[in-house]
Amino acid sequence: MSGKLRKSWAWIKGLKLNTRITGIVLLFVMIPVAILGGIVFYNMEQSSIRENVSFMESTMQRRRDSIATNVDSINMTTQFFLSNDTMNKVLVLAATGGTYSTKEWISIYRTDVAALERLINNNPVLGGVRVYAVNDNVQEMMPVLFNHTRLQKQEWYALSGKGGWVFDYTDRLFATSDPSPLLSLITPVYDRQYGNIGVIEANMRMQTMFPSMYENIEGESSCFVTNSGRIIYGSNQDESIKSIATGLAKEMRTTAESGEAVGIRTSYDKSSKRIIAGMYIPELGGTLVSVDDISGTLSEVYKLRTNFIVGMILILVLLTFVIDLLVNHVLKKFYEVLTTIRKVRSGDLSVRTPEGGDTDEMGELAHQVNRMLDNIEDLMKENINREVIVKDSQIKALQNQINAHFIYNVLESIKMMAEVKEDYDISDAITSLGKLLRYSMKWTSDTVLVSEEMEYIRNYMALINLRFDYEIYLSVNLADEIMRQKIPKMSLQPIIENAIIHGIEELADDTTIYVKGVVNGDDCTIEITDNGRGMNEEELEVLRKKISGEIQTGGGSGNGIGLKNVQDRIKMEYGDRYGIDVAAMEGCYTKVWVKIPMKRTGVGTVAAPANMN
Repeated sequence: MSGKLRKSWAWIKGLKLNTRITGIVLLFVMIPVAILGGIVFYNMEQSSIRENVSFMESTMQRRRDSIATNVDSINMTTQFFLSNDTMNKVLVLAATGGTYSTKEWISIYRTDVAALERLINNNPVLGGVRVYAVNDNVQEMMPVLFNHTRLQKQEWYALSGKGGWVFDYTDRLFATSDPSPLLSLITPVYDRQYGNIGVIEANMRMQTMFPSMYENIEGESSCFVTNSGRIIYGSNQDESIKSIATGLAKEMRTTAESGEAVGIRTSYDKSSKRIIAGMYIPELGGTLVSVDDISGTLSEVYKLRTNFIVGMILILVLLTFVIDLLVNHVLKKFYEVLTTIRKVRSGDLSVRTPEGGDTDEMGELAHQVNRMLDNIEDLMKENINREVIVKDSQIKALQNQINAHFIYNVLESIKMMAEVKEDYDISDAITSLGKLLRYSMKWTSDTVLVSEEMEYIRNYMALINLRFDYEIYLSVNLADEIMRQKIPKMSLQPIIENAIIHGIEELADDTTIYVKGVVNGDDCTIEITDNGRGMNEEELEVLRKKISGEIQTGGGSGNGIGLKNVQDRIKMEYGDRYGIDVAAMEGCYTKVWVKIPMKRTGVGTVAAPANMN
């Protein structure tokens, strides 16, 4: 931990408890509110962006449909003019130097020219359609047919030979022409015999084709970028979108030239808070780019966020005072108890905390402290009595020790009498009994060596075999390192006793109990197996549940309480990893595993049990 962190932590620890609790409460209130507020306003911002992006996409879709309709209208009208036989004959005649009579011109005007004029007038999106001859050898019939001199007045005249789309030009046909910017589809008229015989101009106002470039839409700027790189702004010119429009148009044109489908592309520029939309129009050979500044919309969200932060700060300031008052009120009794404890530390045991009528935890604390002080005084008064009781216990213990030595001496006398009479069976039995009594009554420690426990079991088996007409043998296969391990006292004997009483007695025949040790890493397992009556699966499952404590065990024979006690003592001594387990087969055997930790010690002799005095 750095020095600054240690100083900060020391400063926090130095604050009073009520101040720390107030700070913690405010912290746990402030953090969720701040996180929730951040999530809410972030979602509001993202929702506003998504709505504006979606609106821009739908707007560009409508514009694309409108442009497609206008382009189709111009193309269809141009094709209609190209297919008009009378106009073609007039252009051929003018190109070849021929002429019509006045009557013929009047007929052409009343029929074909009038029909073409009605076609133009019936299409409100069209500005006009004009047919220009290659020379002045033609009778002009406005607003459809014009001579070559009129064609030369148009600023797009240089393109009339190859045709194509012309954007953002002013009509110069007449001095009184509408000054509104136009776009036109220029189509040369060819005849297989006479070549170029004229030009058709189908025009439309730029505002009709690209209304977004001329409408005063708040925050939005649009421009049209031709494939040649020319940028047409319209009336709402905004030079700041030039680089954006040029880059997007180039990208979409490149994509289109590679053969990929190019639709409408819409994106949000986080740095400028603008929505950028592009629509490639292959029919017109260019890209319509619209940029919508939504900073005004987002500023409303930011304004709400600022108001929220200011409001939360004011609320937190108010909460600070309110929470501090409440915490001080709650901790009032605590500080009274603390004052009492400090006086007790100085040696005044007569002081007590005023309890009042409080029934909450603090009132309970004051009550318990007072009771504790009462108990301390009582305990101090009883101290002398306890010392007397201890002395009495020591005297009784000494008497018990004298009684135990008396029993050992009597047994030794009986043993000597049996040996004098050469009744060695009785002498050996008394020797084994004396060792059992010494082992059972000597509890200087809760654990013993496995070798000591096995010596006790051998003495136990010697006495048990006196009871039966048959012999129960004990086969021990334990390595020296296992013999040197510590085990809770009287933890193997109950298993041997259980094997004899519940497994072997019913057979009443010579048999053997096998004791085997297995070392496995840092653990060792002592296996105790008898060839008794065994158990069926149901009996085995019940016994396992009794050992694990799933089934309560009571007094009486065959209830598993001995094995349960062994299990509990091993787990208390070594932990839950260790304990006993049982396996059995009915009519064959019962096997008990005792698992204990393996503690490595130096090589030495196995301690032998002490002899009786």
